[in-house]
Amino acid sequence: MPGSLEPLDVGVQIPYHFRCPISLELMCDPVTVSTGQTYDRASIEYWVGTGNTTCPVTRSSLTDFTLIPNHTLRRLIQDWCVANRSFGVERIPTPKQPADPASVRSLQTQVSSQSNPSHTRLSAVKRLRGLARDSDKNRSIIGSHNVQEVLLPVVFSDSECDSAELKHESLALLVMFPLSESECAFVASQPDRVAHLVSLLFHASIEVRVNSAALIEIVVAGTRSLDLRAQISNVDEIFEGITGILNYPLAYPRALKVGIKALFALCLAKQSRHKAVAAGAVTALIDRLADFEKCDVERALATVELLCRVPAGCAAFAAHALTVPLLVRKILKVSDRATEYAAGALLSLCSAAEQSQREAVSAGVVTQLLLLVQSDCTERAKRKAQLLLKLLRDSWPEDSVANSDDFGCSDVVPF
Repeated sequence: MPGSLEPLDVGVQIPYHFRCPISLELMCDPVTVSTGQTYDRASIEYWVGTGNTTCPVTRSSLTDFTLIPNHTLRRLIQDWCVANRSFGVERIPTPKQPADPASVRSLQTQVSSQSNPSHTRLSAVKRLRGLARDSDKNRSIIGSHNVQEVLLPVVFSDSECDSAELKHESLALLVMFPLSESECAFVASQPDRVAHLVSLLFHASIEVRVNSAALIEIVVAGTRSLDLRAQISNVDEIFEGITGILNYPLAYPRALKVGIKALFALCLAKQSRHKAVAAGAVTALIDRLADFEKCDVERALATVELLCRVPAGCAAFAAHALTVPLLVRKILKVSDRATEYAAGALLSLCSAAEQSQREAVSAGVVTQLLLLVQSDCTERAKRKAQLLLKLLRDSWPEDSVANSDDFGCSDVVPF
């Protein structure tokens, strides 16, 4: 390690013993390993996590992998940051220590013990939830102790001793972890448990509603049985509840993300798509399409394509003035998947109504489709584009390049 100090862009030099020997960056959470060397926590955890069993500096074997916080060095670094803030150096925050496995086990025992008072169990759930929010590592530690097995019985408890707040906090913690197939079956196979989750979709608290939708999505996505998935999608008012979450004001962005995930998962069941349409999913999707993040735009467009495959859905989308222009605009703008779904939805709409064909041409779809056919997009997207071009041929402007006899489209099997 060099003994000299390296200059920064801000015109200040970092003492080399404040730098992590692995990353050479200023340490934010210095920890000491069994050899006595100090590293930044993130760097040494990555080093060990990739299979290394030696100290990076001394090359000596690590006798154990306990990381001891170096509070003295961390305070010295913080003091140095404060002393140099005139150079633009920001003080590193005091890091939160990772969850202790023994403490996690103790908290889970408190939650699972029905002999404990409700307020004691509630306090334990809140502490676990706080730890889970702090870091991915904490969630990994909590998840490794099978917290799902502890929380599921609490969420669906019918005991009068378990308060509503305890159940809602347990639900909020539960949705932070994946469920196994058997755990999904625990919920999906019991209609009363599914009905309970659906009732929570109309709770006064938006957080409870969103957490309920999140668990519904996790259960549906993790259930292999098509019959069980169809049963969940067919429960009365489930689509009304999900659509209500999608329509919630943007002041709570998580509602939008969870809502579209749940709606997409439920619409994979063909038998229930007409219920989604009747619940107002079409209007919610189109009105919110511009507000989704990239991965959520893909899910939203996939859901639009799924609903366009049922006559009621196709008619409802065609009746919305913004549907066709928005779909045309999404082609080649978001991702290959989004382009494929938008083209598929347009194909369904234009196959069902000449009015949609005219709207698509007016929105500039011909140019977009010609670019799509020549792009590196997926083969399925190209096939949909080719079929859509053939369908729209009679609607092309007479002076369109695509209307020339030199342009031809191959036969395509619909998606």
